Amino acid sequence: MDLTWEGGFAIRVRHERDAVVVSANREGLVSLARHLQTLADEPSKSHFHLDEHNSLEDGSCELIIEKVEM
Repeated sequence: MDLTWEGGFAIRVRHERDAVVVSANREGLVSLARHLQTLADEPSKSHFHLDEHNSLEDGSCELIIEKVEM
């Protein structure tokens, strides 16, 4: 799956009590929206991983987004 990023994107993911918080600038939100659209067009069980070593800000927890049929 080819993910396209907006220049200057910044995304942070953290776990806070019983919630996952995704914080992003405009470019990060546009990038995530594009990634979700790309994933929507993929087969069921397709997914992508993001972490601090792969596109997220330092200190972010891993984020896995998966497409499933429900």
